[in-house]
Amino acid sequence: MARVDPYRNYNFLVELDGIRQAGFTECTGFGASVEPHEYREGNQAPSVRKLPTMTKYSNITLKWGLTDGRELFDWFSDIASGRIRRRNGSIVVIDIDGVTEKVRWNFFDAWPTKWDGPDFNATGNAVAIDMLELAYERLTRG
Repeated sequence: MARVDPYRNYNFLVELDGIRQAGFTECTGFGASVEPHEYREGNQAPSVRKLPTMTKYSNITLKWGLTDGRELFDWFSDIASGRIRRRNGSIVVIDIDGVTEKVRWNFFDAWPTKWDGPDFNATGNAVAIDMLELAYERLTRG
């Protein structure tokens, strides 16, 4: 049997409908959970059944180096002004060769719920980082 190594966490792309962002330094927080509902039937042993109820999706946090690009900030500004534009997107893991797509998660009906601007420090030399948090309603793995 051939050995299969795990994929590296630094080879990834984030795709968003209609937004051309050069690259992200971080993509965190995406995941899902199903809420259990406890239910006890009267004629059963003194234990509870757990039934699946609502599925909840965590928010995705994207971080990138500050550039002249405004598309992500403008999207957030539109939401803050009441102009709701939901977008679909994907998080794509790329193989070590930097080209071959290996894993894809597709998220649907996303919208920015939080934006954080960079921290500035006149004595530092770090890259200025923007952050956008996305709420979404569904996740699939392609």
